[in-house]
Amino acid sequence: MNDTPGDTISEIIRKNLTDQIIRGELKPDEKLRQDHIAKEFNTSHVPVREALLRLEARGLAISEPRRGVRVAPFSPEDIFEIRAMRLALEPLALRQAVPNATRADLKRIREAQEACDAAEDLLTWEQANRAFHREILAPSAMPRLLATIETLEVLSARHFLRTWRLRFVQRKDRDHAAIVTAMVRKEADTAVLVLQRHLQRMG
Repeated sequence: MNDTPGDTISEIIRKNLTDQIIRGELKPDEKLRQDHIAKEFNTSHVPVREALLRLEARGLAISEPRRGVRVAPFSPEDIFEIRAMRLALEPLALRQAVPNATRADLKRIREAQEACDAAEDLLTWEQANRAFHREILAPSAMPRLLATIETLEVLSARHFLRTWRLRFVQRKDRDHAAIVTAMVRKEADTAVLVLQRHLQRMG
């Protein structure tokens, strides 16, 4: 997850911790110690607390009395819920995005597709895959919906990297290609059907 110009220190910390949790460098139930994090980023505890609150809001951390803040565990029930929510929300966003997509949008979508197909390792592929899904939905111009979907995709990525770490095979994604073709043709129903099929394979 790349830092962007203008990010606050708390947002930089939040992004870095998110990446570490997704990649499995921070394990489920591992304690997130404010003093260690503050020292690592050469900052006070205030932005660290802000970052941890944002992680909690996204379901990546939990806070319990006397136990502090820890990396959130996840279970098969979590995976089922995330998958069901993505199946409900991403097609809704895509249906709005297809008629709104401009040439510039489609150019970014194709670039994201190509980056995904060119990925040679699982981590690179997962980041590119998330970028592709973000780009196809962005033209919907529904910021609240997109923010919710982004959180779900981060949670999904965490499970995906853990499950498929030893089974990655480089390939061209036919579903991605079909979605792009449908978007170019302004065929919202087709794009949505392909996306639904694509998401149903999760888990």
